[in-house]
Amino acid sequence: MQFQISREALLKPLQLVIGVVERRQTLPVLANVLLVLKDKELSLTGTDLEVELVGKTEVDQAFQSGEVTVTARKLLDICKSLSEGATVDIALADKKLVLKSGRSRFSLTTLAASEFPNVEEEPDTFSLRIDQSKLRQLLDNTSFAMAQQDVRYYLNGMLFEVGKDYLRLVATDGHRLAMETVSLESSLEDTQQQILPRKGVVELSRLLSEEGGDITLTFGQNHIRAKVPEFTFTSKLVDGKFPDYNRVLPRGGNKSVIGDCLELRQAFARASILSNEKYRGVRVMLADCEMKILANNPEQEEAEEVVAVEYSGESLEMGFNVSYLIDVLSTLNSKRARITLSDPNSSALLEAEGGGDAVYVVMPMRL
Repeated sequence: MQFQISREALLKPLQLVIGVVERRQTLPVLANVLLVLKDKELSLTGTDLEVELVGKTEVDQAFQSGEVTVTARKLLDICKSLSEGATVDIALADKKLVLKSGRSRFSLTTLAASEFPNVEEEPDTFSLRIDQSKLRQLLDNTSFAMAQQDVRYYLNGMLFEVGKDYLRLVATDGHRLAMETVSLESSLEDTQQQILPRKGVVELSRLLSEEGGDITLTFGQNHIRAKVPEFTFTSKLVDGKFPDYNRVLPRGGNKSVIGDCLELRQAFARASILSNEKYRGVRVMLADCEMKILANNPEQEEAEEVVAVEYSGESLEMGFNVSYLIDVLSTLNSKRARITLSDPNSSALLEAEGGGDAVYVVMPMRL
């Protein structure tokens, strides 16, 4: 293996794949990146056995094709430390990868490419195309509600539900739920559900470009694959059944509160300063045209906020985890938010004032 490449052309795919390379790995080869040179195309692959990422780039000159694995972190650090616009000569000699640039020379230990784990190919069940910026927005609007290290492992991820004319993403940790639906043409007759694990969601969101351009998502029995010219992302799917989210959505709420998103968020954020650090509970009291937010903590400190809202009806008092409300109000793409309630023991439904593609559910708290 021998080729010549510019520093920038090597750095871009390296920075792309480094996110999935494990720092604390059980197998030494998982700390490595797989370099494969074929003609003038160089592909770099990183994996942690759950998520695999392949970045592609063109080399300036290819003298000899080949494949090898080398420590990802050190290779990245070397590339970063070289001056901008530098040309790097890379060659494999005596099981060492030798990098030369200007008057610098580095020799890195390698492991055979055959030791590198690869994701087994499997038949595709269905695929869809979606704009990258739209998918990123969907992930950002819902991923905060995913569980972290929950024993109900199927909650440590996000549900992708694909129907004939829509794509729906749902995340929940059992205390709150985030759901967004977009119209999308697919060739499916029956609705399909797949769960993408938390790390897969985080990595995919990081990779998606703001500038847009379509991305193809392909679902298999056990894997999801996302493909654009610059990279191919593969993640295992969670083998489990996602709870029926329709049963969680509150029905028949007869009390509607409409308020300014920013005002509400800032009021909750201020009140949260004096809430119990462990439980993060605040008391919400509704009366005609106003919402009162009360917080206190074991040190006997108290906070009170009053926000003007559109509300007419009987007085209502409820407890909530303030962090959950702030998360939703920070995410809503709307100037004003609508909160639908029924009674102190039922969940609150939050959405943009005029409805929209995204809905959020927050369970009440006993205070």
